[in-house]
Amino acid sequence: MSAEHPLWHDIQQGEGKTLEFKRQLPKGEQLAKTMVAFANTAGGKLVLGVDDQRQIVGLQADEFELMDQIASLVHDLCQPTLLPNIYLETLQGQTLLVVQVHRGSQLPYYLKRQGREKGVFVRLGATNRQASQEMIHELECQRLHQSFDEQPAWDSNLEQLDLGPLQQAFRQVGKPLDRQKMHGLKLIKTEQGREYPTHGLMILLGRYEQVEIKCSRFKGTDMTVFLDKKEYTGDLFGQLAQAEGFIKNHLHLKAEILGLQRTETYEIPIAAIREALVNAVVHRDYSNAGRDIKLGIYDDAVNIVSPGGLPNGLTLDEALQGRSELRNKVIARVFKELGYIEQWGSGIARIRALCTQAGNPEPTFAETGDFFDIEFHRAGLDAIGGSIGGSEVAQAVLTERQQAVLELIKQNPRMPYRQMASELGINDSAVKKHLEKLKEANVIERIGGTRGYWKVKD
Repeated sequence: MSAEHPLWHDIQQGEGKTLEFKRQLPKGEQLAKTMVAFANTAGGKLVLGVDDQRQIVGLQADEFELMDQIASLVHDLCQPTLLPNIYLETLQGQTLLVVQVHRGSQLPYYLKRQGREKGVFVRLGATNRQASQEMIHELECQRLHQSFDEQPAWDSNLEQLDLGPLQQAFRQVGKPLDRQKMHGLKLIKTEQGREYPTHGLMILLGRYEQVEIKCSRFKGTDMTVFLDKKEYTGDLFGQLAQAEGFIKNHLHLKAEILGLQRTETYEIPIAAIREALVNAVVHRDYSNAGRDIKLGIYDDAVNIVSPGGLPNGLTLDEALQGRSELRNKVIARVFKELGYIEQWGSGIARIRALCTQAGNPEPTFAETGDFFDIEFHRAGLDAIGGSIGGSEVAQAVLTERQQAVLELIKQNPRMPYRQMASELGINDSAVKKHLEKLKEANVIERIGGTRGYWKVKD
């Protein structure tokens, strides 16, 4: 039956990174662009005999003539030589022609007429895009099995670099970091008797403008209104810690009393968020200046977007199944050495498992154009509840800052709000706002007027 046929399933999913369908044979150069883009990216299939509505219409010409015509066009228009697998399939009583191209080993592939400068195309989503010079360079490095971060940063002076953040990271795990170790990790390369830092070392130290995490808290569920915004630069280890702190500051704390014990957890498992941040830092594309990691917090989601899409021809299905491809070999090796990575290919599975164990919905993973996107879903406040002795009760759902205000009240119920502001390093109006939120949440109440005090409710 058609519904059980793998090709039928692919067609119902729609066009994407590895699939394109046409009602009839496209013009020669259009066909060649698709073949080149598939070969440069993750491979793919062009299916003839399917219309734009995914309806099976079958071939409108002699299938064997089409097969010969396609083989000739690909041979004449593409460079280096591509050898597509061309075959016939039958669905719903109609004959379809499939042109399958695997990811090539002689990257980059290009249109002969346009040459390597302008004729290289890659697959972004369901479209063929002309490759930039940075993309072409990365494809050339992939052919040689070299990553961008392994290459020497010729314009940088090793002796002028502050290695302190990297050395501190290794000291914290009890490991030495001497010159020999740095050579072994390819943080340093010797060329013509001189030591140069690699791009990997420069990235780890945060010495490039694109090494940045931009964090934003938005009001509501879109990007119309900013509530908070931070941009973190410097070494990657510091950026990760600051980004995690930013997220914690804007997540709700879930307080639960079991017996005589009170436990507090964040609405999204912090270990899962930390794993997602590490994933973004380790696997993003650093070769293209002007692009950075963006972290957005909305009322209903936490979204982490990293530039570059999935590396080296990896598809989303393969990534979700645990297959690992390293775009940044130096950074990945260092992070594994420091214990940020447990084992290759385990990150996404670990993120999903941590969310499931906490009773949260699984995050959404998506490759959108040239970006990889992880979205954690936030539960509404009404959905966060707990129990004491088996009976349902409302819980206090507090931000980290509101929790800090509550602790000050517990220490001194008569503390003026100006003193609270001074203790927390925030302005008076912010303290008033947090106090109002605590009152609305029925966590505290005001006893008496100006000379009164705050009472913490049970």
